[in-house]
Amino acid sequence: MAKTVVDYKERIVSVISLLTDKDAMSAIEALKKLSDSLKKESENSFNSEIMSLTGFANYLADKNNFQSALETINEGRVLAEASDNVSAKMLNEFILGEINFGESETKVALKHYAKANELLSDKDVIYDISAPIAIRISQIHNGLDFNHPVKADPLVALVKIGRSISALTDIKVLLKVIAEETRNAVQADRCTVFLWDKKTNELWSMVALGLDSEEIRFPADKGLAGYVAQTGESINIKDAYNDKRFNPEVDKKTGYKTKTILCLPIKNNNKEIIGVFQVLNKNKGYFTKSDEDLLSAIGGSASIALENAQLFAEQQKLYKEQKELFENFIDTLATSIDARDKITAGHSLRVKLYSVLLAKALKLDEKEVGLIEKAAILHDIGKIGIMDSVLQKEGKLTPEEYAHIQEHARITHDILNKIQTSEDFRKITEIASAHHEKFNGNGYYQHLKGKEIPLGGRILAVADVFDAITSKRHYRDRMPIKNALEILIKDSGTHFDSLIVDTFMKLNLYDIIQVFLTENAGSYIDVSDLKILSENTPAILYKALCSEKPTPKQKKLMETFDGYYTKKSGEDKA
Repeated sequence: MAKTVVDYKERIVSVISLLTDKDAMSAIEALKKLSDSLKKESENSFNSEIMSLTGFANYLADKNNFQSALETINEGRVLAEASDNVSAKMLNEFILGEINFGESETKVALKHYAKANELLSDKDVIYDISAPIAIRISQIHNGLDFNHPVKADPLVALVKIGRSISALTDIKVLLKVIAEETRNAVQADRCTVFLWDKKTNELWSMVALGLDSEEIRFPADKGLAGYVAQTGESINIKDAYNDKRFNPEVDKKTGYKTKTILCLPIKNNNKEIIGVFQVLNKNKGYFTKSDEDLLSAIGGSASIALENAQLFAEQQKLYKEQKELFENFIDTLATSIDARDKITAGHSLRVKLYSVLLAKALKLDEKEVGLIEKAAILHDIGKIGIMDSVLQKEGKLTPEEYAHIQEHARITHDILNKIQTSEDFRKITEIASAHHEKFNGNGYYQHLKGKEIPLGGRILAVADVFDAITSKRHYRDRMPIKNALEILIKDSGTHFDSLIVDTFMKLNLYDIIQVFLTENAGSYIDVSDLKILSENTPAILYKALCSEKPTPKQKKLMETFDGYYTKKSGEDKA
């Protein structure tokens, strides 16, 4: 990472710290200086972060600025998406969590904090704000308001630690939260929480506060921490360089100057040592007996959470392996369809993407979205049972051939019904096999009507038809977009559930174009088109297409959309 980039990163981290301290004016001043510096150096890679942070700083300065602040933050989101900058996306999600928490929209705030947490796991993220995120989540779960400080108060350290870790199960985040709270509680410069891995007889940690480090791991009989883990004794060193037990080599490598050290074992309820606290450099003076007592009390509070988190991590690992196996199985089934039906290769992926957009727009919960996503991938698996001569026919089907190909919906049900492993998979089966049912009961294969059709099936019906008529085949071109939208509108309430059609017509055109572009590897949306696409919907586009005398704004929208819609495979947008 270039030196100037490192400098900008550190300055942004400093602004984040000011904002978590609610020091809005200092943050605004720092952001202005940073923005001016970026302009001078023609550096724009941090513009999204600055936009997001500026919006939040303005909100903190005056909460009456909520709407304008939110608009600025959303501009930061668009820039982050355009640059595909995962660090900027993560920070934007955190800021959206903060501003919604400030407005007491705690459910919305939790969704943004959760998304930020998810993005934090990406290897390319350069800002580590897992501790503030974890504390915010815990504060919401514990009924605390936005004005509660993010940083720990030494006088209420035990209460704060208890609240902060009560809702945490991620061992990495938990270690960071405990280290942060402990450092503040004993007023130290650095803190590391080591866990003892007895299988390998190693001490390890994912965090050493104050250091840019990855996982630390070393033999459990080495160094001061190893001595404490082996003996259970506490070590309180007032002058590190005059104590023979201290190894100065780490300081030589890092340039850090260790002065005072407090090292204590972490014990569980059975008095077994499970880890070690190592705290460096008391801010004023030396570590006291009170610091030792406080650290012991913190260890008692933290040990249960740490052991539970380790157990949870093992369970999650097993679940993840099973989930990956299941998803690989589903992807293999879907790939088998693409291998047989080259004409519609990629169709299942696009139906999945449209279906997920619709499910999320309908505000379905994460589990329901996941079931619909899997059903969409598998909805045409029944084509395995259709004859090649019919499946791969390039011309119009005869009535007999059309009746034969309709059988794929029933075959989909039969195949998936035989491999059911849970109640959830039964729902996937019913959704996948219902994608050709019609709202008026004239569909196939079960001739379900209205809400007899699973909601997921009604979603798939719209996604399936829209993709079919807007995708190129080697025997026909894609249907003009006006005609495609007219079909959805005309058949709303008969073929399709009107709720699903209405929801589709309100989707973001930017998201729909993203699905189109999956047909053309390497294609992307031009930054100059982001604004017009993200601000419009199919309903607005259709109105423009139907206008006898379109306005300049409508013409621009139609031209921009058409540039992507009519793009041929392998061609770049002019």
